[in-house]
Amino acid sequence: MALASSRSAAAAPATIRTSSFTCSRGQHISHRISVFLPSSGGSASSAVSCGLSNKSPRQATMHGVRAMAVAVKEEAGKTPLGLEVVETVEPNSRVRLNVKVPPSVCQDSYDQVLKEFSKQAKIPGFRPGKTVPDAVLINYIGPQQIRASAVEAVLKRTLPEAMSSVAGRALKESEHILTKFDDLQASFSPSLGLSYDVAVDVAPEVKWSSTSSYKNLRVTVEAPDDLAAQKAADAELLSRLKDLGSLQVAVGRGIEMGDVTIVDISATRLNEDGTPGDEILSCNQKGFQLDTEEGASFLPGFVEALIGLKQGQTHSFDLTFPQTWQQEALRGLLARFTAEVQELFVRVLPEIDDSIASQLCPNCTTISEVKDTLLKKHAEQIEQVKRQATQFAITQELSKIMDVDIPHSLLEEQGRQMYAAKLIELQASMKLSKEQVVSLSSQEMVQNFLISQKHRISDSVKQTLAVAEIFKLEDLKVSKEELETEVENAIAEFKHYNQEYDEERVKEQAKELLEGQKVLDWLKEHAEITYVTPQ
Repeated sequence: MALASSRSAAAAPATIRTSSFTCSRGQHISHRISVFLPSSGGSASSAVSCGLSNKSPRQATMHGVRAMAVAVKEEAGKTPLGLEVVETVEPNSRVRLNVKVPPSVCQDSYDQVLKEFSKQAKIPGFRPGKTVPDAVLINYIGPQQIRASAVEAVLKRTLPEAMSSVAGRALKESEHILTKFDDLQASFSPSLGLSYDVAVDVAPEVKWSSTSSYKNLRVTVEAPDDLAAQKAADAELLSRLKDLGSLQVAVGRGIEMGDVTIVDISATRLNEDGTPGDEILSCNQKGFQLDTEEGASFLPGFVEALIGLKQGQTHSFDLTFPQTWQQEALRGLLARFTAEVQELFVRVLPEIDDSIASQLCPNCTTISEVKDTLLKKHAEQIEQVKRQATQFAITQELSKIMDVDIPHSLLEEQGRQMYAAKLIELQASMKLSKEQVVSLSSQEMVQNFLISQKHRISDSVKQTLAVAEIFKLEDLKVSKEELETEVENAIAEFKHYNQEYDEERVKEQAKELLEGQKVLDWLKEHAEITYVTPQ
């Protein structure tokens, strides 16, 4: 309902989750569930695992559009096959390799293709295993098919060696042959050389604003104050008491604070001249149960406007949605509400004594134990919120003091994983069917997300790269025991949720998780942190 505000601990800054590390167990679980998203190469869906897929969404292909980037540096070299490879550095941490294949390699590949076709082809008039003249074989198979197979053989043979010049720098599965395959096939001749271009993303270089900028971060964190846990525990105790209580019809009086009322509510926008405008459909409710003690959860002034109304009475009043309201479309909007009281109840709470302790909280025998249990629970929750808010503030500050030329492949991979995580969250909270998830996984939906959330995705990648760089610079370590424990916990979770997993990928992600947490702990220890209470 649009009248209710969703301000709660859950609305606190979320734990930073990136493709390289996760900072909370809860998000670590969701990061492991596979969601089907279409790859950028076509409309067909490909399985994109949230961190566990053996293959990334970036698949090498022989078909592409030639990049239109400006070269800033060139390097050339020879390889054992006699390839001439010219390396050109381009923006976004991409390298273009111009590969020139000598005629000897083309001829040898062509001869091997003919040899294989000769073994496999069943040509009328020739017994199996008998040598078939090249002209007859080519005519039977087709010259176009022969050339296509020869080009594929050349690429398969030369690409690994051509990529050796960027070994140790290239991002996994980011290579992309830019030259169109049809062009290679049309120009191929075994007696001539072959030339093609390959683009590959390389590990970007992290540049800090100063050499020690990350060592003395100053961050301000919005977090609940010391009394928040006690207030939350008291509120939950009251809520549990209400569950044990009863409602009695209030007779002969109007609504008072503490009452529960059933109301029909409608709302319209007010035009600048004060005349009613369109209905606000999200505010319209029939038979809405309203607890007047929960006024802080509703539009400011809404509960107060109902005080004094009796059963059967209708009242209209004007309220303005605050600029901090969750629904952006309603922020600052002046609206006219109409409320009709259908029923009115007074709540009767039970006497608070040890006799109801076990009803309030299982395994508790006294009210004192109930209060201690609830306080401990909320203290832990608020500490978690505070820890997550601190991590969020630190990683946000990191992105401000560093610069990096982010490869497009990293942006797309991270964006797809973020979208997959979003779908998982929706599926869990809204119980979406498989068909609904598939419809939300369309290429158009994914691309819209990548475009609309580009800045957020970029920040997430920057933070990931910064954390990885700090882990290396500060020579931080993850112990064998820590890694084994994390892997065991991760596998146990997979089994609990009946999810498939790849053990090697689990180990890899566990290592990334622990490394990320080590860095965040180190940064927190060396940072100057100021905690302020949210307004």
